[in-house]
Amino acid sequence: MFRIQTLNKIAEKGLDIFPDDAYEVGGEITEPDALLVRSADLNSASIPDSVKAIARAGAGYNNIPVSLCSERGIVVFNTPGANANAVKELTISALLISSRNIIGGISWASTLSDQPEEVNNRVEKGKSQFEGPEIRGKTLGIVGLGAIGVMVANDAVALGMEVIGYDPYISVEAAWNLSRQVIRADTLESLLSKSDYVSLHLPLTEATKGILNAEKLHLMKKNARLINFARGGLVDENELLAVLYQRNLSAYVSDFPSAALLNCPNAICLPHLGASTPEAEENCAVMAAQQLKHFLESGSIANSVNFPKCRLDRSAPFRLLVVNRNIPNMVGQITTILAGSGINITDLVNHHRDRYAYNIIDTEQRVPLVTCEQLKAVNGIIRVRVIE
Repeated sequence: MFRIQTLNKIAEKGLDIFPDDAYEVGGEITEPDALLVRSADLNSASIPDSVKAIARAGAGYNNIPVSLCSERGIVVFNTPGANANAVKELTISALLISSRNIIGGISWASTLSDQPEEVNNRVEKGKSQFEGPEIRGKTLGIVGLGAIGVMVANDAVALGMEVIGYDPYISVEAAWNLSRQVIRADTLESLLSKSDYVSLHLPLTEATKGILNAEKLHLMKKNARLINFARGGLVDENELLAVLYQRNLSAYVSDFPSAALLNCPNAICLPHLGASTPEAEENCAVMAAQQLKHFLESGSIANSVNFPKCRLDRSAPFRLLVVNRNIPNMVGQITTILAGSGINITDLVNHHRDRYAYNIIDTEQRVPLVTCEQLKAVNGIIRVRVIE
């Protein structure tokens, strides 16, 4: 029986992935095998030693102490692409609301009801103050061509925009899905200088934190519009505010409000609505649950943020899983210990990612506890698990 602790409300469609006869799932589970979370902050939480995996029902994982989990051999999953359509649709809406002053127009119109008989006249006289440009024929620069960035690019092309994309690490899958009409920018600087609109679709890492600093912001066209539904920390907020107050940018649309942005007249702040659709919540829950189920039952890893993708078709009744540091002779030491215990290996796969490696080993005999303890004693081995 596997035990899954949920730390947020998870869509029922996701929880239904876990069969009742093999899983115990709930918010009060003790000594869980895995954690299933959305926004719960685990950075200062005590994660039980029993936890083998954490699945985040969403793309971002800043609420999970990934480095600490890696050191303990805990596999962290996210759900890239599961909420992509929801964020894409909101990004497209941001192109429009940043251009046409729709929000200002609605707010103004709501003040006209005090003189019912004059509404039509006042509308016609006052509407010019909310005039704004069309997006058709304008240039959209997209920074980051992952699942969301590609969808935004393709839909913007369909809306008649000229689209420039910048992503030096674009995946093969993303490249296949990207419209051929999207122009590749060689540098971020080139994209910023050519775009009427810029939309950010990057993860927040040490390398991308504050990627739009004063230098980059001043490369943008005067009256350009900046859209950020990725992470607030991608933009240096102090420098952004200076640019906005100087009216060098027409608008900044963000899903990450701050007190300073809320008080800035040409900043449009949404209350983190990017993935707030029932469809996105279900998609993320289902994907996260499936990843946990596959990992717990077979040891397979997909969409982990700290360990390599790893899968092996079952070839024997027993399976050994080993997490180790990515240092020389680890596989040799593992196989030597198994051979010394009379364990016959039928198949093995070893993949590594940065400082860590992961092994799936199928065996004809069950690996006894004493052998597992021998493996754990090897310098560099972090975690050992047996699946029958």
